[in-house]
Amino acid sequence: MNPILFEIKGAIAIITLNRPEKFNAFNTEMASALQETLDVCENNKSIRCVQITGAGKAFSAGQDLSEVVDPNGPGLKKILSENYNPIVKRIRNLSKPVIAVVNGVAAGAGANIALCCDVVIATESASFIQAFSKIGLIPDSGGTYFLPRLIGFQKASALMMLGDKIMATEAERIGMIYKFFPDEIFYKEANKIASTLSELPTRGLALTKQALNFSLEKNFEQQLQIEDGLQQEAGVTNDFKEGVTAFIEKRKPEFSGS
Repeated sequence: MNPILFEIKGAIAIITLNRPEKFNAFNTEMASALQETLDVCENNKSIRCVQITGAGKAFSAGQDLSEVVDPNGPGLKKILSENYNPIVKRIRNLSKPVIAVVNGVAAGAGANIALCCDVVIATESASFIQAFSKIGLIPDSGGTYFLPRLIGFQKASALMMLGDKIMATEAERIGMIYKFFPDEIFYKEANKIASTLSELPTRGLALTKQALNFSLEKNFEQQLQIEDGLQQEAGVTNDFKEGVTAFIEKRKPEFSGS
C-alpha cells in the first residue's frame, strides 16, 4: 500500500499519510515519500495551497517504534537527520501555504509536524500529545522550537514533560492551533480554508511565510529591515497591481500567483 496518497483538486494539493493500520506512524518509507511529495508541490506551479491529513482515525501517531528498536534499522540519528528534519524544513520553506488538517490523534513527531504548518485546524475529537517523555526521549521534529513559541515556555515545558493529552478545543484556546471544527463539518471547513488560501496572492503569502520564519530568530530592528526588503518584492508583483486595481474598481481581484 502506498504510504502517501496524493491528489490535486484544482489549485489544492491534498497529501494523506496512509498507514491507517499503524495510526499513520512514520517509517522511513513514508517519511521519504512525504519529502518527495512536498517537492512535487513546490515545483508544480499550478498548486497554490497544500493540505496534509491522515487516513483513518489518526493524523499520525509519530514514529513507528518497531523501526527504532530493529537492530538492523536506521537508528535514531538517521531517522532524525534523514526523515523528520528534512520534512519540517520542507514545510517551512515551501513557497505555498501548508494546512495541517488534523483528523484524529497527532502524537510525538506527528504532532510536531502538524504544528510547524502555516495553518493548523483539527476536528473536535482530535488530540495532541507530546508523547516522548513516556519512552525516555525528547521532543523532536522542531517541537522544542515551535511549541514554546506557540503557547509559551511554561505550558510547553509541562506538556512535554508530563505528556498530557490536549484535546482540540483546548489546543485552540491556548493558541496551539488555529481552529477546531465539529467532526461533521470538519472537511467542509478545511476545504473552505484551502480554497480561500489558493485564491489569494500566492507570492505575497510566500513572502509572508519568509517574514515569519525570520521573525523566529531576528531582533526587532533586524525584522524591520527584513519586512522592508520583502515588502519591496511584494510591491512589484502582478498580484499587488491586480489587488490595488480591483480595490479601486470595486471588484473581486483575480490573482495569478505572480
